[in-house]
Formats: sequence, structure tokens, C-alpha cells
Amino acid sequence: MGEAGKEFSCKNYGVPLYAAAWVPSAAVRLHTANELKIPAKPLVVLAGGGGEGNTGIPNALLLSAFDSESCALSDQPVAKLGTGSDLPYRIGVHPGGEGIICSFLTKKCRWFEWDSNGQTLRLKSSEKVLKPLEDVGLQLALTFNTEGNLLAVGGEDGKLRVFKWPAMESILSETNAHPSVEDLDFSPDGKFLVSVGSGPGRIWDVASSSSVASLPQENDEIFRFCRFSRSIGTDQVLYITTKRDKGGSIVKWNPTSWERISSTFVSRDPVTAFNVSPDGKLLAVGTTEGDILIISSANMRTRTVIKSAHRLNVTALAFSSDSRAVVSASYDSSSRVTLIKDEKKGGLWIIVFFILLAVALYYAKDSGYLPLEL
Repeated sequence: MGEAGKEFSCKNYGVPLYAAAWVPSAAVRLHTANELKIPAKPLVVLAGGGGEGNTGIPNALLLSAFDSESCALSDQPVAKLGTGSDLPYRIGVHPGGEGIICSFLTKKCRWFEWDSNGQTLRLKSSEKVLKPLEDVGLQLALTFNTEGNLLAVGGEDGKLRVFKWPAMESILSETNAHPSVEDLDFSPDGKFLVSVGSGPGRIWDVASSSSVASLPQENDEIFRFCRFSRSIGTDQVLYITTKRDKGGSIVKWNPTSWERISSTFVSRDPVTAFNVSPDGKLLAVGTTEGDILIISSANMRTRTVIKSAHRLNVTALAFSSDSRAVVSASYDSSSRVTLIKDEKKGGLWIIVFFILLAVALYYAKDSGYLPLEL
């Protein structure tokens, strides 16, 4: 088991964190085009807070800058937007840099736009009202397709909705998709949407707005997270995390036949966060014990384990666009970044070592320093 991601940073921002994502480069480009002084450092958006009560913990959307040289997030947020008594619970980041959609524990959704203060990006409340998502209950899953022209949301009440973006024109509305919709993901080509919750997983054909496949559970499995691999082609796979007894597994599915390929046990603790790298080579898993696992998708072997990366549940995981870093968040108010080292370099050094060892043994034997029969 490797230590490919041993380098990491950890910052405590004073609020329990429920969501995390990298700010898309498109958001920066939109502002640099206007000659604003945006720092080159990648940005991470975090969401969390103390809720409605008088906890003294604010509810807010935070922006933190990441320094790749020191592998550290900024000590303090570079930008902060308070959300009053509304606790931001889930976020969906528009891939084209338009902004983010946020669902709140107060059971409403709001849209936020990127802005700048002349020094860095920040978020601001938008005048855009998401009327179809007003008073619809708590939404547990929010995601855009790769093109950014479709938005899918799944509710605690089990209702699945898909809209054209930004018109918010409904193209799919399924009242009983699941008893509760836990997670959603579009396929890279945008043709399919997967949803999981209580009961079997479901595959939706976006063009026909209909369910085309059911993904059955085995034994006592409970589906929790779902992600398509990001590659388009023969290597595409659908991953679904499962809870069985006390541990967590990852099930692979064929995205053409929708048949189960394999199931791999990855953790003795339940999985509380999951994601797939943009290049499709790595999977990230977070657990109830605060552990983070980095897994190779090629052989489903764990490359890295960071024990107790957080003191409490890992609530969110997101890969950077170059697949070389993972940001995580937790209820314990902390966020950290794990850098992913290239295993190929380590493998090359091992090969070189054994070649040199073989050469040394050959000459040692030839010179009489080693027995001939060795």
C-alpha cells in the first residue's frame, strides 16, 4: 500500500463543513478577461455553518486559496459570504464558471454568482430566482452535466428533477424516483443520469426523460454514492459505493449493458464521501472515522490511506481539474488538500534498482566474490 498522497494541508475554518469543490478555471478566465487582478492560485469553495439555532457559529460560503508549493490552503478564507440563518448543505458548481447552486437545510435552493473585489474571486447573491426549486424541501443532490446546460436535483422526499439550464425548463420530474435521492451523476456524454437512494439504483435516458435500467442490490447492500468515470469511450465505468454490515465497498457497472462487473471491499467503516478523478485513474473515498483513501481504478487497489485525516466524518471530496490534488471537508470544521504523487516515477526507480542489482551480482560472481552456484 503506497503513500502516494502523503503530503497534505489542513486548516480549520471554525464552521462545520458539508460541501467542498474546486472553483473552475472558467470562472477565473471570465474575470481575467476584464483585467481584474485575480491571483493564479487555485481556489476551493466550502459550505457550512452552525444552523438556525443560537450556536454562535455563522452559516457561510467560503473561498480558500491553495498554494501548491507548500501544499497548503490559506490560513483564512480569501472571501466569505454569510447566508444568515440558512445553513448551506449541498452545492453544485457550474462547469462554465457561471456560479453555484446551493441547497439549504431550510429547504430551499439559491443561485450565487462569481464576482471580484479587484483582488480575488468571491461569491455574491444573485437576483436570479430558481422558482421551480422554491419550497420543494431539502435537496440532497445537485449536479450539472459536463456542458453545463442541464441541472439535476434530487430531494429528501425522493423526487428527481432535471432542468434545462439556465431556462429552468423541466425535462424530467419523477415523484418517486427513490424513497430519498442520495446522489446523482451525469454520464460524460450527457446521455444518461444515474440516481441512487434507498432501493435499487436507476438509470435515466436524458433525451427520452425515462428510466431505462434498474441496478439491483445484492444481499444487504445500501447504495450511497454514484459516479461515472470521466473518460468517454471503451474504458467508461459506473461506480456505486455500498454499505454492507459495517464496511464499505465499490461496485463497478457496465455503462452499456448496465450489468454488475465487480464489487471491491475498500473500508471497514462506512463510506461518507466519494469522487472520481477527471482523468478516471483514481477514486477518492472518505469514511465515518475521518480516513481518506486514494484507490487506483485500474486494479481497484488502495494506493494511499490517510488515517484520521479529519477528526469526524469526511463530508466531501473533490479532485482538481488536473487530477493531482484532492480537497476534503469535514464536520470538524477542517478542510485539507492531498497531493497525488505519480506512482510511475516510483515504479521506474524500482525497475532501475533491480537492474543495477542484477548487474552488480553478475560482476560479483564473475570476479569470484560470490559462489558460482548462487
